Amino acid sequence: MLFVKELKVISDGKELLEKGAFVDTAAEEQFSTLLKSYEKLYRSEKRLVRLSDRNQEKLNSLAKSLDKKNTMLEGLSVKLSKYLSPQIYNSIFTGEQDVSLTTKRKKLTVFFSDLKNFTKTTEELQPEDLTGILNNYFSEMSTIALAHGATIDKFIGDAMMIFFGDPESKGVKEDASACVRMAVEMQRRMEDLQQSWRDSGMENPWEMRIGINTGYCNVGNFGSVDRMDYTIIGGEVNLSARLEGKSDPGGILMSYETYALVKDLITAEEQKPMTVKGIAREIRPFAVTNIYENLDDERRFIRRETEAMQLAVDLDKLTGEQRTKAIYELEGVLERMKGEA
Repeated sequence: MLFVKELKVISDGKELLEKGAFVDTAAEEQFSTLLKSYEKLYRSEKRLVRLSDRNQEKLNSLAKSLDKKNTMLEGLSVKLSKYLSPQIYNSIFTGEQDVSLTTKRKKLTVFFSDLKNFTKTTEELQPEDLTGILNNYFSEMSTIALAHGATIDKFIGDAMMIFFGDPESKGVKEDASACVRMAVEMQRRMEDLQQSWRDSGMENPWEMRIGINTGYCNVGNFGSVDRMDYTIIGGEVNLSARLEGKSDPGGILMSYETYALVKDLITAEEQKPMTVKGIAREIRPFAVTNIYENLDDERRFIRRETEAMQLAVDLDKLTGEQRTKAIYELEGVLERMKGEA
């Protein structure tokens, strides 16, 4: 309990005065005055303590409120991050990127893709199935894109718009190389997804077409002061979309500007020149030809099929105990087959 000693001092002092313990009148008056001052000091200190306790309670309440708000803000920031490319999200929240209607001109490598048979498949599938398959496709492609350092601009129906070179860049050549490596990996992953879709009952699995172009674009915040979007615009962006439209299903078609930067990385065949609205120069497109080389060594889904055998192995799911169990099962099948020979 607070102030126990102080209360005892005051009580003992009053008791001395009541008993007439002082012989000297002047000393008694001095002691009485001193005791009153001590009581006044005690009361002031007691009020300060009560005020401090109330303030501490308010501070504790405020701290709890701030903790709740911080938790809420953390949750909101996590949710918000799902609507922005990680690079854009990080640059905004670290203060590197100003949230204002400003743009800049930079040389970027732009990727555009869509799905062949998408419209036809939407008529064959139930909306719930279509949503699940499409989201799975976007998730797989986004994982690959982010692994290569891409800035995912947007999803437009079945299409994806991605670019390299902003807000982070490793140089124009390396940005273009990263984009092409990403596109090749995406097409290889599509091989596995197509087989998975067939197994789930999709009669006409989607095929992805990809267009890539390198050129100067306007990049930054476009829109209004109340609603803006960090994106890219310009003729070079449109060209990547036009190249995608001319690409073969399962293929990658790129402009000469991109090909010149990555020709040591891939092999490609030049296609017939083309003209594009909004682009004054004649376009020399190049189709990547070594997309599927050594695919079986890298793919995550193994499938072998003959008239008398069907084998399907998903390496992404084959970990730990599942791998041991699968090996055991395969060895059992082999032993039986050898015994039947």
